[in-house]
Amino acid sequence: MGRLAQTEGLTDVQREIVSTVRGFVDKEILPVATELEHRDEYPTEIVEGLKDLGVFGLMIPEEYGGLGESLLTYALCVEEIARGWMSVSGIINTHFIVAYMLKQHGTREQKDHFLPKMATGEVRGAFSMSEPGLGSDVSAISSKGVRDGEEYVLTGQKMWLTNGGSSTLVAVLCRTDEGHPEGTAPHRSMTTFLVEKEPGFGEVRPGLTVPGKIDKMGYKGVDTTELIMDGLRIPADRVLGGQTGRGFYQMMDGVEVGRVNVAARGCGVAQRAFELGIDYAQQRHTFGKPIAQHQAIQFKLAEMGTKVEAAHALMVGAARRKDSGERNDLEAGMAKYLASEYCKEVVEDAFRIHGGYGFSKEYEIERLYREAPMLLIGEGTAEIQKMIVGRRLLEEYRLQG
Repeated sequence: MGRLAQTEGLTDVQREIVSTVRGFVDKEILPVATELEHRDEYPTEIVEGLKDLGVFGLMIPEEYGGLGESLLTYALCVEEIARGWMSVSGIINTHFIVAYMLKQHGTREQKDHFLPKMATGEVRGAFSMSEPGLGSDVSAISSKGVRDGEEYVLTGQKMWLTNGGSSTLVAVLCRTDEGHPEGTAPHRSMTTFLVEKEPGFGEVRPGLTVPGKIDKMGYKGVDTTELIMDGLRIPADRVLGGQTGRGFYQMMDGVEVGRVNVAARGCGVAQRAFELGIDYAQQRHTFGKPIAQHQAIQFKLAEMGTKVEAAHALMVGAARRKDSGERNDLEAGMAKYLASEYCKEVVEDAFRIHGGYGFSKEYEIERLYREAPMLLIGEGTAEIQKMIVGRRLLEEYRLQG
């Protein structure tokens, strides 16, 4: 293990957890990741192994059967998992966001019912904001939840659900006009519903259909789907937090910690690309010596290593700030933006170091080259991050007088 991306100030427990996950990645994920990815095969055995390690309950409080760890510990574990195969970290991420939203905003009954089963991985989470014509404009959500006695009737089409097929609990954001007069700001009339379903595809409960997996350029193995609601009836006690109109804030809270997670994924993929690039540069010979001895390649390696280190440091800072209880949208936005952009650049440089072999599916860098672009758009595009960061900087540095 090299010097890059080390984290100072960890407890013995944190170091042991991260080391255990890294060992699992080296033994159980890296040897099979590329083969499974090329087949677009769900990593069932890997997921079962992560359940046994307790990763699904990493941040769930001990009173609910979880490990009660910090966001930093979780992010460092995600970094390791993404280093092995980014798709696996996606399976964990959406589950983690739903568990976090329940922990922060759920009613006592909702926490008692769901969190113990989520800690073991028996209940698997997914969350759903986006819609086919939505993009980053969350205020334009058109899916609706209408009150009917002790139930809500949900109608609409959602898009880009990670774990859409394999999950059994989906946090779905819908518009609810109940109690919100005409002219109310759009974000004040949104509600998060906790939708339980069977795993799989097709009609997974009356009124709810999960079509087949979306065929993607990369990020394979994990199931990314649509979600179609047509008269889906949900009990009123499955409104997250028990009150309508709070869904936008609940989702944004979840996305904020999700951005730290995406930053960690970018760090992990970049680390793996750096490892592949520096290893290959010492094995490949041209003009009578390893290409690592050519100055042009050393320049690339220097830039790649610096970017890996910088992204890791920013990600760790954002996680620690959240753990301290302070507002971290500025730091999370910066970390997500920088880590995803640097990941793309480090992967491309490793690809260039491999030369023609990088274009071959026999080499792992080909997979990373197709995976990295997802991080540029997941949990908000680079442009959205820059808007968040810019606005927050103006708040922090507002001129007086």
